[in-house]
Amino acid sequence: MPELRRDPVIGRWVIISSDRGKRPSDYAPEHDYPQGGACPFCPGFEEKTPPEILAYYNTGREKNKPGWWVRVIPNKFPALEIEGDLNRTGDGMYDKMHALGAHEVIIESPNHDQSIHQMEQSKLEDVFWSYRDRILDLSKDPRLEYILVFKNHGSAAGASLRHPHSQLIAMPMVPVRLKQEIASSKNYYEYKERCVYCDIIRQESAQRLRVVAENDHFISFAPFASRSPFELWVIPLRHSSDFQDIQKAEVSSLASMMKLVLGKHHDVLNGPPFNYIVHTAPLKTQRLGHFHWYIEIIPKLTKVAGFEQGTGFYINPTLPEDAARYLREVSLVNS
Repeated sequence: MPELRRDPVIGRWVIISSDRGKRPSDYAPEHDYPQGGACPFCPGFEEKTPPEILAYYNTGREKNKPGWWVRVIPNKFPALEIEGDLNRTGDGMYDKMHALGAHEVIIESPNHDQSIHQMEQSKLEDVFWSYRDRILDLSKDPRLEYILVFKNHGSAAGASLRHPHSQLIAMPMVPVRLKQEIASSKNYYEYKERCVYCDIIRQESAQRLRVVAENDHFISFAPFASRSPFELWVIPLRHSSDFQDIQKAEVSSLASMMKLVLGKHHDVLNGPPFNYIVHTAPLKTQRLGHFHWYIEIIPKLTKVAGFEQGTGFYINPTLPEDAARYLREVSLVNS
C-alpha cells in the first residue's frame, strides 16, 4: 500500500508509492546534450567567456589563459546583474524591482568530459574552496541577502553545456523555500531546544536504514520523506549553519563523500542527470543554532506533472530504504 511520509523540517508530505517497486534498472535516464561548436569552458577558449573572477592555477600563468584547474566567471547570460540599485517600486498591489544580484559559473575542471566522481580528490576540494571564496567575497555586498550554489548535470537537469560546471546566484532577498526551512527549524528548536537537523543525523546514524555512507565529518543518507527516487543528503556531522565556515579537514571529507555517493549514483543508475543544491543560511543571519547547512542531491529520474504542481505533493516510486540499500551495496572500482 502507498505510504504518506512527512518531512520533519518543513512539514511537506510525500507519497511513497512503494507498490510500484521501482528498481534502479527501471529508470531510463536521459543523456542528451545540446550540440554546438567549440566548448567555451575548455582551455584555449577563455576569450569566449567573460573575464574570470577567480582561478586556481600554477604560478606563471597569464590571467584568462590556459593553465587553470578551477575557473570562476560571470554568467554570459545572467539571471541577475550586479550593477545598479534595487529601485523597488509598486504597480498598484504588485511589487517589482531591478534584478540585482550576481550570477557566476564555476568551471570545475579543464577536462571537458570529467564528472565529479572521476576527479582527483584534491582538485574537487578546490571546487568547494571556490564556492567558499566566492560566498565570502560576495557577502561583503550589503545589498545581497542570500547566495545559492547549485549544479545542473545533464540537459534533463537544466545543463546547457556538457563541460563540468556549477553555478552561483546571489540574490537581494531570501528565497521562500529557505524561509520555510528556517522558520520550521526554529519552531522545532524552540519546542525541543535541539536542532532538527542534528536530531535527523542522530536518528539516521543510529538506525542505519537510509544511510549510504559516513566518514569523519559527513554522513549521506536518503531522506525519510524523499521527494524523488534516490535523493540524497550530504550533511556535516558538526553543527554549522553556514557553508563558508567549513574547515580544511571538512573540505577533504566533503570531497571524498561527494566522489563516493555520486560515483554510486553513476554506477547504480547508469549516469543519470542530476541537480545538487547547497542549502546554507542567509548572509545576514549567520551561525544559527537551529539551522544546519547541507547538500541535497536529486537525480532526474521522474517528471514533475500536474498532480505535483497542483498540490505540492511529490510521488516517489522507490522506498528511500531500498534506494539507500542499492547505493550502499554497490562497490566502486576506484573507491
